[in-house]
Amino acid sequence: MFPGVDPRQMQGMLKKMGITQEEISAERVIIEKSDGNRIIIENPTITKIKMQGEENFQISGNISEESQKVKISENDIQTIVEKTGCSEKKAHETLEKRGDLAESILELSK
Repeated sequence: MFPGVDPRQMQGMLKKMGITQEEISAERVIIEKSDGNRIIIENPTITKIKMQGEENFQISGNISEESQKVKISENDIQTIVEKTGCSEKKAHETLEKRGDLAESILELSK
């Protein structure tokens, strides 16, 4: 981080400032984006940093992005319409967003 500073000294300085770091062991990190796509980080190096009561994560690794296009069948749409009484359009939108028949029915039944 700083040239010429021993890592132990650096940890001590950070601790005096109320900053703690913790390495987290993981095989994969998956970030689910609001557009339905996912960012997948394989073999990640994860550092949890706690400072002033907030926890932050620093993640690096082999990054790839995955599109989550859901195949929607007409039978699934009809099932949702029958179970919830919603329109076909609303059933299609919810199934596309949720990606799961049961979760879509539950959401539209609220």
